[in-house]
Amino acid sequence: MSDEVVHVAMFPSAGMGHLTPFLRLASLFLNNNCKVTLITPLPTVSLAESQLLDHFHSCFPQVNRVPFNLPPPPPSSSISVDPFFLRVQTLRNSTHLLPSLISSLSPPITVFISDILLFSPLNKITQKLSLPNYILNTSSSAMFSLFSHFPTLAQSLSSQEQEYDASDGVLVPGIPFSPLPYSSIPPFLLQPTSILRNLAMEDSPKLVYLHGVFANTFEALESHSLEALNSGKVVKNMPPVYAVGPFVPFEFEKGQKEASSPRSIKWLDDQPIGSVVYVCFGSRTTLGREQMKEIGDGLMRSGYKFLWVVKDKIVDKEEEVGLDEVLGVELVEKMKDRGLVVKEWVDQSEILSHKSVGGFVSHCGWNSITEAALNGVPILGWPQHGDQKINAKLVEISGWGVVEQELGLGW
Repeated sequence: MSDEVVHVAMFPSAGMGHLTPFLRLASLFLNNNCKVTLITPLPTVSLAESQLLDHFHSCFPQVNRVPFNLPPPPPSSSISVDPFFLRVQTLRNSTHLLPSLISSLSPPITVFISDILLFSPLNKITQKLSLPNYILNTSSSAMFSLFSHFPTLAQSLSSQEQEYDASDGVLVPGIPFSPLPYSSIPPFLLQPTSILRNLAMEDSPKLVYLHGVFANTFEALESHSLEALNSGKVVKNMPPVYAVGPFVPFEFEKGQKEASSPRSIKWLDDQPIGSVVYVCFGSRTTLGREQMKEIGDGLMRSGYKFLWVVKDKIVDKEEEVGLDEVLGVELVEKMKDRGLVVKEWVDQSEILSHKSVGGFVSHCGWNSITEAALNGVPILGWPQHGDQKINAKLVEISGWGVVEQELGLGW
């Protein structure tokens, strides 16, 4: 056997939904005796990202931690610019700083893996350095099929003179429930000035230059999409797509709950088996306060015990106001007898694996779906934005959950 060290260099993006699976993949490489270099963009956007990285490095001190200090983003005229999208754009504009950093690593890099949102500007660099270039797809393979096919779809949409009806659909290879309703295409792909639309138009044609794609998915859920991608039905000459999920939470994530609140697990320990509905809409979804009050009222009427994670802002460091202000003192007091409401980061994988949790009301973010599937927890889907409507339909057709039709999801 060869004693040659496999050296994997990894370059994550922004947001817990991207960072968590990225670090889980890094853990898989480490547990298979690979050397891992993590090129970490700094500063992080959120406190949760910073804490997760600290716990990861504490658990895996052998990881070569290389900080990648970013210049400040250009001033924006709009206060509504999403800080995570802004970070992605800053990262893409800063990749020219990477070649000297990569070349200085020892031993030489065997494989370079970047977040799906970053690979296009890195392509010229990895080609020039003769590095095998892979990406991690952090969403479903169905969504990756749409992303890959999007330039072709965009041409079709632009050729239509009349406005399309949101209830109509388009055929997308690799999506098992095609035709896909227009209303379920992520809105950012239909907005001409959207950062992510421009990213899809720029990146998708270059997928053929990759050496491969790692996907946090599995055959039982996405056999149709994986077969279509790997047989060239979505994009001719598509590189191999490897289903390496669902990613199992690792030891480093347990430190995250220490930074948040252990009371969630303590409260669950006192509840009967399968009696609790877990309600969480992810690390990036925020709801209006009136809407949250309606959710609270609905949970009270349901008659079930519940654990509800409330999120008031996109970035966790902005979460400064308390529950009383967000939901109102009266509702907070009423809910104390039936459920636990928290407004802080929680260890979701630990909650979903708890014996008292019997159901999950979810926005259908991909990490949430794979974690629920891993623990056998049925989902009531309420997709909010992005890829979540596509993910929700996968949950429904798999028989692992339901999507409430009255919510107007366009199916």
